[in-house]
Amino acid sequence: TLQWETLGRQFVEYEQVAPFLIPEEQQRRLLDFLPLFLKAWEQSAGVIIFPNIQLLASEVSKLLTKEIKRNLNGKPAEEARLALEQLLQQKGEAENGRLLLKSVYLLSQTDLRTMWNIIGSGLPAALMQCLYLFFTFPLKKTSDDGETSEDDTQTQEMLVKIMLNMYREEQGVEELLAADKLQSLIIATASLWDQCSHSWKVPTGRVLRTISKAQTKSSIVYLQAMDCIKIAIQNLFKLADTLPASDVCEAASIVLCFVKDSYPISSALLTEFENNDGYQLLLKILLRCEGLQQNEGYPYLDEILDMLTCLTTCGKTELKVSGNIVHPQLPHFNFERTRSSGMTVKNLQAFQVLQSIFQKSNDQHLCGRILAAIGTIWAWDTVNFFLLEWTLQPINQFTDMIHFKPHPVQVQFFRLVESIVLDLSYVPHEILKKVQYLIKENIVPFCTLTALRCLLSMTKKDLLFSDIFRDSGLLGLLLALLRKQAKILRKSAGTHLLGLEEGTEKELNAVMLKMVAALTVGSVRNTVVLKDYGMVPYIKIFLDDECYRSATLSILEQLSVINYEEYMSIIIGALCSSTQGELHLKRDLLKSLLRILESPKSHSAFRTCSGFNGLLSLLSDMEGALQDPPSGLWTAVGQNCILELVFYTLQGITAALHMDPVNSNFFQRNGLFEKMAEDLGSLGCFWTQGEWQIPLSLEKTRTFAEFLDAAFCSSEPFPIWLKNCIWILNFLDHMVKGTLHLESYFKERKPGMGEASRDDQEGHQAQEEHPVAFKRPGNKLPASALGDCTIVHPGAVCVMVRLLPKLYKEGHSQLSQEIQCAVADHIQSLVKSEKSRQVMCGSGLLSTIITSCQDAFRNESHPLHLPLTRVFEKLASQAIEPDVLR
Repeated sequence: TLQWETLGRQFVEYEQVAPFLIPEEQQRRLLDFLPLFLKAWEQSAGVIIFPNIQLLASEVSKLLTKEIKRNLNGKPAEEARLALEQLLQQKGEAENGRLLLKSVYLLSQTDLRTMWNIIGSGLPAALMQCLYLFFTFPLKKTSDDGETSEDDTQTQEMLVKIMLNMYREEQGVEELLAADKLQSLIIATASLWDQCSHSWKVPTGRVLRTISKAQTKSSIVYLQAMDCIKIAIQNLFKLADTLPASDVCEAASIVLCFVKDSYPISSALLTEFENNDGYQLLLKILLRCEGLQQNEGYPYLDEILDMLTCLTTCGKTELKVSGNIVHPQLPHFNFERTRSSGMTVKNLQAFQVLQSIFQKSNDQHLCGRILAAIGTIWAWDTVNFFLLEWTLQPINQFTDMIHFKPHPVQVQFFRLVESIVLDLSYVPHEILKKVQYLIKENIVPFCTLTALRCLLSMTKKDLLFSDIFRDSGLLGLLLALLRKQAKILRKSAGTHLLGLEEGTEKELNAVMLKMVAALTVGSVRNTVVLKDYGMVPYIKIFLDDECYRSATLSILEQLSVINYEEYMSIIIGALCSSTQGELHLKRDLLKSLLRILESPKSHSAFRTCSGFNGLLSLLSDMEGALQDPPSGLWTAVGQNCILELVFYTLQGITAALHMDPVNSNFFQRNGLFEKMAEDLGSLGCFWTQGEWQIPLSLEKTRTFAEFLDAAFCSSEPFPIWLKNCIWILNFLDHMVKGTLHLESYFKERKPGMGEASRDDQEGHQAQEEHPVAFKRPGNKLPASALGDCTIVHPGAVCVMVRLLPKLYKEGHSQLSQEIQCAVADHIQSLVKSEKSRQVMCGSGLLSTIITSCQDAFRNESHPLHLPLTRVFEKLASQAIEPDVLR
């Protein structure tokens, strides 16, 4: 602070004596003061505390301007260029020029009022003359290594920073006009780009772009009077044939900046640009950019495209067009309510350049940027889509040639088409017809695939598209294509297809199936069309491939809406014909079946199509699957997979029995509960090898609920066989209550395209895994362990009782007896309520229970004797049939 105060007093003294000094002495004193000023600035970390800073800035700037003019006066251009270089890079005792430059550089970064003083000194015009000379006359002197010296770079940085600070102000632009060098520099960039100083190209571009953004009425009149834009365009036309595309882009972008930035003030430069074939020049330059590498000129190419996009809204009059809205349209679309925001297309000439580039070029970057520009124009104002499509029809025309474009461009284009529906809520019928034609011709499979995905996305938005794509013939076309593919699949069953079933073609089949599924969802009429086409036998063929299965099942589920029997026949038939190892096919079929069984109307069809026997046959096919250790086929299959299939099978049976007396009576009357108990008992985790020894006493006793918690929610090690048994008993427990079909223990798996079938991929490690429950059985006591509950399916109780003697494993006698007693006590809790006892006694199944556990009833020392006897004591109050008493 003391240093700045001292400097302040010194400068006041200078001000007081300056009027009485000769110019040379005045200049010497100012130059003596500046090193002290710079030193104070450096020592105060750039903080200036100087009350007379505006006056200092004015004095220093005037002196720098005077020195520049003195070095330029009367010299040829090249000599003047060299003199400037020497002035601004002087060393030692004669470094006045550099001292002045550095001082102005620091002062130009302080505040706006100080900057105005610098501008008023005449420096803007002087530095413009400097920039013109530096740009147009390359300096041959460089350092030994051929690179620009450090001093040159520092000088350049200071000069450019001063100019940027001055020219971003309108006053700065007004002042530089006095030098008459602005138009010369603009024209030089358009004519001497290949001959100019390489190190000054980028700085000159930065300065001119800054001037462009601060244009005034005076500067525009000046440039127009000098025919600046006209001459620049003429010169660029010549350069466009000889220079590399990246260089031409860089030069043209500077000229275009002045045209675009001046428009909000005056349309004069845009008119001059248009009248001198400016758009043809841009088209020529941009088409030369095909194959341009990313590091060569993308920034300037992108800048031109951005400015050209902005020019589409530059025009004096609003476009007046009236289009014919083709119906049907989405319910919430109303063109009359589409209001303009003011950013509407008024300049079709500018847009035609963008359109022509896309039509004539196959360059990925160019085409992608054009599509992005169109998306931007639509985003500015919804009306722009209609203004363009009802005049130049860009999207309509692009659809005819999109299959020639690179794949990423195709993807981008169809996203743009998709946005017409998703974002603008408009159905472009003419465009959709052309997209459909593309699909029909299938010239480029990838393009067909991308187009179909676009239509699929639209179809999911609104049911209206189900009608549109049926009436347009798309549904019929897809069905015909799928019939053809199904025949190929059928002929090649069991063989590996090359070509057709690889890559894009396989994805195309998958998306066609998804499209048909989307068209049939919620549309009975489309489902009838599918059935009338005789497609059901062909659709079934796609079930075998996992990547087609989800969509195929969706189609078949829609078929159930008009014919439950046909759906059940297909699904049950597929389940029964599947091989032992096709576990994932069975799982997917069962999950589809569960969705349909949610409708009570489907239960009768399920029964008449042998659904119960079909599901029980799945359990029979898994004989020994849960054996520990596994053997045979099951060594390659995770036990988690087996349990999941058991769960969905029992879920299907429970769903078919739910609230359906006819099915319940059928299942019980035909001894299917006994068959279920037999099949579950043969899975491999239950004991099937004859007599076993009973220990005399138990060291500890746990409830069934505690076993659930210990098996799945604690660190206590449990044998695999016991965990599997507990899972199955837990499933049966929920079946007893009639709630198993509402449970969800297993996470969804969604296979993607290209994902290999997992039926043969789960190794022995997976056998240690168990289902990940969304509500783990042991976290809280399950509802069935809470005591008073209603028995909905008494036959499931019989299954649990039949499995009781099989809860055993050699080497685990103590644990076996403990779990048996826990399950028996749990069964006892199930018949605690009077209603449950009535259900059991009325079911006619008591004799079955006695027969399955007669050893326990006859032997009082049997561990199950007491709990089972208590069950019958609870049932004694009810009417028991005579054969049970016997």
